[in-house]
Amino acid sequence: MISTFGRAVKAAVLAASLAAMGAAAQAQDISETHLKAARAAIASIRATDQFDIILPQAAQGLKMELIQKDPNLQSLINATVDEKAIALAGRRADLEREAATAYARVFSEAELTEIANFYASPTGQKLLSEGNIVTREVLRAAEIWQNGIARDLAQAVGAQIASVVGQQQGQTQPGTAEPVVTPEPEGQQNQ
Repeated sequence: MISTFGRAVKAAVLAASLAAMGAAAQAQDISETHLKAARAAIASIRATDQFDIILPQAAQGLKMELIQKDPNLQSLINATVDEKAIALAGRRADLEREAATAYARVFSEAELTEIANFYASPTGQKLLSEGNIVTREVLRAAEIWQNGIARDLAQAVGAQIASVVGQQQGQTQPGTAEPVVTPEPEGQQNQ
């Protein structure tokens, strides 16, 4: 019986195969220099670095699943999974090729060169290394700002509604003993 993990891996392999065939047809329209610029941009922005954990995680998950089924084969399972995972590591280039094609479809060769040049610069490198910290700070500031705006909006609306309701009921304004006076429209005031 195939496990859920096994079915997921097979589905992912099938989807990747179909995508590779489709992308290969579309990639023919993109020049090699354009793809080279896209690869340089991808490398400079580290666009695919986050996917480096996929194969190790898949290998670890498979080891755990197989060892749970047959703990007596732990050494064989570990060695076999490691061997096969290392053999698949070369397929990482497939992802780079797909990513380069995706970037090349959206950005011109000149734009990709500009992206690569910027992110290779000290400022671009600093943006990559410190950008997450800045993003967290901006999100924290936005949350504080959002809370203040929501509070102030609720207070302003509450005060306005209380004032209108008070005027309609002929009540006094809070904190005063004077009745609320509704001004008459212009041109109709007593002279």
